[in-house]
Amino acid sequence: MPALALYVIEYELHGNHRTFIIRLEKMDNAVAWHWASCDAGVGIIPRFSQQKIKLVSRPVAERYGIAQVKWRVAGQGPEFIPQPIDVGQFSRPSEGA
Repeated sequence: MPALALYVIEYELHGNHRTFIIRLEKMDNAVAWHWASCDAGVGIIPRFSQQKIKLVSRPVAERYGIAQVKWRVAGQGPEFIPQPIDVGQFSRPSEGA
């Protein structure tokens, strides 16, 4: 089994900067664009690492507002600092209730 490595993927979604860390065996630009689209809610996340799915291409991802996808091995470059999440956006009561 090949060694897994941690990668940091940075991208923009409709002008907002997003960053996440993922553990994979290998990374290239096509894979980075696919996982950025998964993080944005566009791509399909495979259930198992052996499951073969069609990767989301750069042109398709760009149609959904994804841009400036960059990746690097974790530990190389600036420190990863997760952005704070407003939990209130997930717990607001529905307007019809």
